[in-house]
Amino acid sequence: MKLVLIFGPQAVGKMTVGHELEKITELKLFHNHMTIDLVNPFFDYGTKEGKRLVGLFRQEIFKAMAKSDQYGLIFTYVWAFDMKEDRDYVDQVCQLFESEGGTVYFVELEADLDERLKRNKSPHRLQHKPSKRNLTWSEQDLVQSMDQYRLNSNAGEIERENYIRINNTHLSATEVAQQIKEYFGL
Repeated sequence: MKLVLIFGPQAVGKMTVGHELEKITELKLFHNHMTIDLVNPFFDYGTKEGKRLVGLFRQEIFKAMAKSDQYGLIFTYVWAFDMKEDRDYVDQVCQLFESEGGTVYFVELEADLDERLKRNKSPHRLQHKPSKRNLTWSEQDLVQSMDQYRLNSNAGEIERENYIRINNTHLSATEVAQQIKEYFGL
C-alpha cells in the first residue's frame, strides 16, 4: 500500500495534480474536499461538529485503504507547519499506513500567489469543490491564510526519505504528475 500525501497552500494545484497522477498510476485520489464538501451542507467545516465528522470519514477511509490490497491512495492536505496539531495529524495518518506495512510519499507543492489566485477560479477546481464557488470568500480566505499560517515547509524541516518539493508555478498538472511518478517509481 502506498500513500502519496500531496500538500501545500490553497489553490496550489494539489487536487489537479492528484487527478493527473491517478490517471497514470493505479493510485486512487482522495482529495480533502471530498469529505469537507460532504459534511458542509450539514455542518460548516469550521465548526467543532464539522471537523469531527470530516475527521471520522477520513479516518475510516484511511483505515480501510491501509488494510486493503489496493495499490495506493493519493491524499491532498493543506498543512499549517506552524500548528503542532497539523504535524500530529500527518504523523498519525502516516503511522496508520506504515503500521500496515505501507509506504508514505511526501509531495510538497508551491506556487506564486498570482498563479494560485488564477487557479482558485479554474473550472476544474470549482467543479470538484463546491465550497470554493463563492469566489470572493475563497480568494479572501486564500490571502488571509498566508498571513495566519505557514503553508510551506522550511528547508530541511521534512526529514523523510520519500520527499519531493516542486514549484509548479510554470508547470502543468500533467508535468508535475509525471515528475512525481518518475521520482518515486510509481
